[in-house]
Amino acid sequence: MASVLVTDDAAFMRMQLKDILTKLGHEVIGEAENGQVSIEKYQELKPDVVTMDITMPELNGVDALKEIKKLDGNALVIMCSAMGQQGMVVEAIQAGAKDFIVKPFSSERIQEALEKVL
Repeated sequence: MASVLVTDDAAFMRMQLKDILTKLGHEVIGEAENGQVSIEKYQELKPDVVTMDITMPELNGVDALKEIKKLDGNALVIMCSAMGQQGMVVEAIQAGAKDFIVKPFSSERIQEALEKVL
């Protein structure tokens, strides 16, 4: 079981992800609605894994990932992207993301990503 920080600007997406993660036996210990909040909560909560939406207001997921990696080089971050964001996914992987999942989420793919990074 992993402790997870879910980051997405859409409350519906956070709820959906939280629901899937909980059913898979993981614990969602925090939620963030943008990259800036995600960085703060990462420092405060020290989750095992962060799910990070790519496109968000204030601070996007790629920039937030870079900041989290500066704080903790071993941080495990799984990027969440919509279709057509391949360029940003590549940038995120280069910046240290461990995996990525594409919306809409399937519990099988989320489980697979978690098993890969843990």
